[in-house]
Amino acid sequence: MSSRHHIDDFMRGRIIGKIAEGRKITDVAKEFEIAHSVVSRLWKSFKPTGMSSRRHGGGRVRSTTPAEDRYIVLSAKGTGAPQLSRWQISFFLAASGKHISRKTVARRLRGGGLYARRPVVCVPLTRQHRTARLQWCREHHNWTEQDWACVLFSDESRFSLSSDCKRQLIWRKSGTAYRPENIQEKDRYPTCSIMVWAGIMINGRTSLHVIANGTMTAQRYIDEVLLPHVRLFRGAIGDKFVFMDDNATCHRTLAVQDCLDSEGIQRLVSPARSPDLNPIENVGDALGRQVAGRNYPPTNKNTLIRALTEEWDKLPHQPLDNVVQSMVRRVECCITLHGGHIPY
Repeated sequence: MSSRHHIDDFMRGRIIGKIAEGRKITDVAKEFEIAHSVVSRLWKSFKPTGMSSRRHGGGRVRSTTPAEDRYIVLSAKGTGAPQLSRWQISFFLAASGKHISRKTVARRLRGGGLYARRPVVCVPLTRQHRTARLQWCREHHNWTEQDWACVLFSDESRFSLSSDCKRQLIWRKSGTAYRPENIQEKDRYPTCSIMVWAGIMINGRTSLHVIANGTMTAQRYIDEVLLPHVRLFRGAIGDKFVFMDDNATCHRTLAVQDCLDSEGIQRLVSPARSPDLNPIENVGDALGRQVAGRNYPPTNKNTLIRALTEEWDKLPHQPLDNVVQSMVRRVECCITLHGGHIPY
């Protein structure tokens, strides 16, 4: 939590009580995952007054009335009229004699639950992409659930925190956002982000590795993913083990291929622009929702890493098995649609 107005009166009382018992401000701040300065200011304001609840000061008078706030929100939603941007809302209010800035309009929209967003577009597919997807699915059309059970599905994706602590954590590649009717939205201004590598198999075999700093390179991919994680799956499954990753540049180097060959790891090359043919995309979307639904969502990189690790361990095994077993249906559906987007 980055500011005091996110702390309710009950938590304020708990913080004051722990400090009054003799606990250090630093220890209390770490326990509640709050900045040291916030706890310090809270304790300083409590000592002269004996009150832990927040005092509401006079401050500057609001430039808009409640009726104007409702008008701003309804104009942005397009209720009964075309949707307006915050610049257009500010312009129309100025024409009626009410001069407020676009920043004020943005604050009123945030108060109404509207945030700066941009639509997530479907992954564009050219004729070559459709042909490659169709050919790949035809090659694996005879694979059974037992065959797919030997595949380790993996992916690297980036988790981000939005610019407002109240907004949800976003998963940059949502597995359900690749059809036009399932278009979702993302926040425009993430404040911090981390990359994670994840792998899933049937029977609840999973692995998660956080790449907190820097970008993924071929050597880091070998040292941090292939050797400590993928090699263990190969040893547990045996010769039938198959490893599936995407077409990232760092995955297609000669050093990576040499590492896989030396470890006896068979690679399943996936077609380009085919996240809907990798079930781990759905798992990542569920993970992002679990983290965002926590009582106290992460507000910085450290709490984000801890939340991702904890929620990953809590993922139930049955849904993971279901998405892996869905590969048979995914392949059939892609063939039916001649290599087009599938509803997964």
